[in-house]
Amino acid sequence: MSDRKPLMPKATAVWLVDNTALTFEQIAVLCGLHTLEVKGIADGDVAQGIKGMDPVTSGQLTREEIERGEKDPAHKLRMAEQKVVLPQTATRKKRPRYTPVSRRHDRPNAVLWLLRQHPELKDSQIIRLVGTTKPTITQIRERTHWNTPNLVPQDPVTLGLCKQLDLDAEVQKAAKRADAERPAGAPIPGPGGALLPASETVPGLGPQPDLEPHIREQSDAEEEAEVFARLQQLSSGAEEAADDEQPDVTFSEPAESEAIEPAEIEPAEEAEPVTADQAPEPETAVSEQKD
Repeated sequence: MSDRKPLMPKATAVWLVDNTALTFEQIAVLCGLHTLEVKGIADGDVAQGIKGMDPVTSGQLTREEIERGEKDPAHKLRMAEQKVVLPQTATRKKRPRYTPVSRRHDRPNAVLWLLRQHPELKDSQIIRLVGTTKPTITQIRERTHWNTPNLVPQDPVTLGLCKQLDLDAEVQKAAKRADAERPAGAPIPGPGGALLPASETVPGLGPQPDLEPHIREQSDAEEEAEVFARLQQLSSGAEEAADDEQPDVTFSEPAESEAIEPAEIEPAEEAEPVTADQAPEPETAVSEQKD
């Protein structure tokens, strides 16, 4: 099976879900997605607003291969042979995740969900998944966040803040670290409200080695360097919005009102009544002639 994936994986998955009878597992393996992501596309929770792309028209998949996969659910789809060989470009260094402005107000809800469902995750892991800051995580954990009464736990995968593969990788890494730090003879805690892998929730799916995320253990120095780079970028104002932190509002103290003494008003002199004899005579407009 070729390791080549479609050029637009989510758009291709949207088209395959809407126009074919392929299983979620076949589409997930072909497009390099998680099975739950493909199920979310079918339910309308993931990839909203993405227009499907026909892989047959673009020459990435043949109609015969799709029909073969529809007849045999265990068949793994193969990409069509490339007619034009594309040059291999150097992979860019992984940068901190960018969160759209329309999704930034959902980050506190995602942080609350991660703290409740996966308390074993470190703050640095939550920062990598959601793209928030450590003070915000501390405020949400201690319930001192300014919007605590209105926070509702929401899955970050459903909100589009991270991928299911990245979440599974961080959860597995945290589980391995917890097992290594657990003292000998201590009871193993239950899964609680954590999500189970797709191999256990989907009937008849079984283990999927092709979909298992590759986990590389990071040292404490690497995690601290990654978190420091993340916080340095957020402090520059390029990514963090004002909806995560409450703005400082200062109110000016009211000035003490000085008591104003009422001015002494002198009583007006009473006017003497004017009689008819003392009334002024009207001026005449006739001028005297000179002799």
